[in-house]
Amino acid sequence: MELFRVSRGANRFDAASNAVPPHTMNLKELKELILFLKEEGITEFELERGDVKVRVKRGSEPISVSLPDARYYAVPGAPPATPVVGSSPAVPAPAPTPAKEEPEEALHMVRSPIVGTFYESPSPGAPPFVKPGDMIATGQVLCIVEAMKLMNEIESDAAGELVKRLVTNGQPIEYGQELFAIRVRM
Repeated sequence: MELFRVSRGANRFDAASNAVPPHTMNLKELKELILFLKEEGITEFELERGDVKVRVKRGSEPISVSLPDARYYAVPGAPPATPVVGSSPAVPAPAPTPAKEEPEEALHMVRSPIVGTFYESPSPGAPPFVKPGDMIATGQVLCIVEAMKLMNEIESDAAGELVKRLVTNGQPIEYGQELFAIRVRM
């Protein structure tokens, strides 16, 4: 029994035939069938002949495209001014000179002696070694830098008040990168 189903958009019909078709379909017949379906605008086709089943589906459901609202449209901007021939070229106004900033006080920078990961405390959840406003002594541990699974304590090389920490906890740091700013006491 042959089942023949054709659909054109939303129109579908089934037809059954009692004719005994051959049980194979060669490539030439398949190509001819596809060309016929294209020419006729058929979007979906199924054919069963014994143990041979062919299903062709092309295209997709129509997509609705919304057009822009006709009440709104783009207005091009004004064209750039063209210089008048024979006039002198425009001279830019002199840039204002920045006001003399007060020189920032000389702070001592503690730099990283190695590449690694910066940690502010000896263990997760523990308070940091130092925080801004603390008085620092020479040789006091400021942080830990982990490098190749080794925890390296970084000590202060100057005494004074810790003004600022310049890196965040867990941040990768480079050799010579500034870590802390200290106001040195005399």
